[in-house]
Amino acid sequence: YHAVALGPVPTALAQVDREKIYQWINELSSPETRENALLELSKKRESVPDLAPMLWHSFGTIAALLQEIVNIYPSINPPTLTAHQSNRVCNALALLQCVASHPETRSAFLAAHIPLFLYPFLHTVSKTRPFEYLRLTSLGVIGALVKTDEQEVINFLLTTEIIPLCLRIMESGSELSKTVATFILQKILLDDTGLAYICQTYERSSHVAMILGKMVLQLSKALPARLLKHVVRCYLRLSDNPRAREALRQCLPDQLKDTTFAQVLKDDTTTKRWLAQLVKNLQEGQVTDPRGIPLPPQ
Repeated sequence: YHAVALGPVPTALAQVDREKIYQWINELSSPETRENALLELSKKRESVPDLAPMLWHSFGTIAALLQEIVNIYPSINPPTLTAHQSNRVCNALALLQCVASHPETRSAFLAAHIPLFLYPFLHTVSKTRPFEYLRLTSLGVIGALVKTDEQEVINFLLTTEIIPLCLRIMESGSELSKTVATFILQKILLDDTGLAYICQTYERSSHVAMILGKMVLQLSKALPARLLKHVVRCYLRLSDNPRAREALRQCLPDQLKDTTFAQVLKDDTTTKRWLAQLVKNLQEGQVTDPRGIPLPPQ
């Protein structure tokens, strides 16, 4: 509002807005008025700081949002999802993202296992725009959860299949979906419990390393810097674990050791530093013969 000097006008405007918010929340409970209410609330979610508690504590609202999600399960297989269906359910997902990222509602959101309702969307493989948008928005909800750096979030996610789902999207999703999926994996790895979980078996850590390697090969053809940054950070964190470090010595792509990405990273000091640290971590503690050549592992 530009009416700062005009006394109580903004408050009056804010009051009208809040009345509208209450009205739209009530309208979510009725199938006839729900679609418009979803659209309006999702547009306003950035400007109403306490929208999440209002959604969570109002009667029937979360049930209505879950109903929107479950309603499109039949359109996933066979994949018949239309743009209109996708836009509508993504407005519901945007409101759930709001609940996922708010400190007052996050724990209850996890305790109710609501993220599991989104996993069928992450399982989809259709490349049409409605499906890409659906996957990206669903990843956004999980991304909002991990962004908070809360231990309970990682603990919850590790009991679910999120890691294989993210790895598959990292391998074959659109660039934006790959970026969010890699960010989620990075956040899981940066947590000590998450790193221990991924490095618990050789199969797990080598699978993660293999997918990251494939991404580096894809990135060397087309170079989105933001995605590269997340990939390098995942590699660096893996190198903190002795077992994963051993595997990375065998399979770190040459593109990360030569000048392939020098141009992309020339202004990105953080990623350059991570990359240098990664190479250093992999060199340290290697057994060499007297000529300074690393010996193959016994």
